[in-house]
Amino acid sequence: MSFDKNQFRDLIERVLKEYDLESRAAVNLLLGTAAQESLFGTYIRQMRGPALGIFQMEPRTFIWLQEHYKKTYPNIKERKAEDLEWDLRLAIVFARLRYRIVPVPLPDADDVLALAEYWKEHYNTERGKGTIEQFVENWNRFVG
Repeated sequence: MSFDKNQFRDLIERVLKEYDLESRAAVNLLLGTAAQESLFGTYIRQMRGPALGIFQMEPRTFIWLQEHYKKTYPNIKERKAEDLEWDLRLAIVFARLRYRIVPVPLPDADDVLALAEYWKEHYNTERGKGTIEQFVENWNRFVG
């Protein structure tokens, strides 16, 4: 089971707009991240690891971002990483904050390969098992 791509895009746009974090590139990057990390909502817990939610964020990353952004977004400081499993709004905000902390501009919104490369370098990292090719495949499967 996965999300309807149009409804999920709309939700991401509304949440990011509420936090003044919206751009076409951000929306597409989050759609691609969800496609790759959880097969677009199929998995809300990592199969063999600590990551949670549709963007498969690790609790330590959640806590790091929470500490970094608690003054900018005070309503996030009381939340728990476990909430990422069921709170789509929270998961969207934290996935976007994970990319926002990167001092490199987001790629072009329509360049799926560039989005995949950005995801690999700044979200999955070189230690992660995901590949650029998988991101593109999952983008085409769930989003494209």
